[in-house]
Amino acid sequence: MKIGVLGAGSWGLTLAWLWGQKASASIETDVWLWDRKAEKIKAFQESRQVSFPVSLEIPDEVSLVTDLAEALPDTDIVVLAVTAEGTRSVCRLLSDCGAPPSLIIVNTSKGIELSTLKRLSQVIQEELPRNPQAVLSGPTLAKEMLRGLPTAASIASEDIDLAEQLQTWLSRDYQLRLYSNPDVTGVELGGALKNIFAISSGYITAKNLGDNAKAALLTRGLAEMTRFCLRLGAQEMTLYGLSGLGDLLATSNSPLSRNYQVGYLLAQGKTLPEVLKEIKVVAEGVQTAQAVYRLSQKLDLDMPIVQEINRALFEAPSEELLIKSLMSRKLKSEKITAPLS
Repeated sequence: MKIGVLGAGSWGLTLAWLWGQKASASIETDVWLWDRKAEKIKAFQESRQVSFPVSLEIPDEVSLVTDLAEALPDTDIVVLAVTAEGTRSVCRLLSDCGAPPSLIIVNTSKGIELSTLKRLSQVIQEELPRNPQAVLSGPTLAKEMLRGLPTAASIASEDIDLAEQLQTWLSRDYQLRLYSNPDVTGVELGGALKNIFAISSGYITAKNLGDNAKAALLTRGLAEMTRFCLRLGAQEMTLYGLSGLGDLLATSNSPLSRNYQVGYLLAQGKTLPEVLKEIKVVAEGVQTAQAVYRLSQKLDLDMPIVQEINRALFEAPSEELLIKSLMSRKLKSEKITAPLS
């Protein structure tokens, strides 16, 4: 089994590191790592020590690749660990490099393409229509995984047999346990939307608004997320699983989350450009907030938290205005219904 990881950011480096460890694999695997920035890969070739965006040593078993076309012919799986906005261009590059129809595409990016408002599985389908695909998503904080701490996530494909195969091939003993799921829409949207509420969680923490406020915000955030995802065809129970509630809890409660950091820094009075410059890495929740707000307007869905996070990101209203806007809305019923069995 040969696995290629595309994208040498923190997540791509973590996955290459994880799958490059032979001792934890249930099947024999060879792993290679590629990035659009060839100079980054060349620097890794000179010294396999990485200090940013994460600190790790790239295993000797991981091949560092600069020629994508040369690496593809005997590769079984390519894992996309690029940004949401970079997904289409990388898929086109795969097509141009002659990706065979047997090549399995596993997307791990969590976002929505802003220009088209399409899910990333739709983007991949448009650019690589012959290739089978799946999405891997869940509470997967890279720095925890690099410490050897246990992680569980979802692997989803409309072809459940493929999802179950990937579950076996990509799980790694104590470190990564994957659960198969046929609900691609729910898994990928849950992973994308939770980043918006992680921004709000960081904001609330920095403002010392209390655990009651955070619990309320995340609970209502889950309601917004579920309402939105169901309208787009997701299965309800997926949103209460690893890629929905699980990822929401991890990302919204951890300072390791870059989206949490965005909200935290915004609450300190910094502008969005200042925040993004300080964290130095892509925070997908910023773009996802824009995309989801636009989609919610098209779908005529009430998503007040998403709306206020957009205002906090792009309009910089006062803290008092943000809080009053949410707390003074018309009183409603919570309307809790039993999950479908």
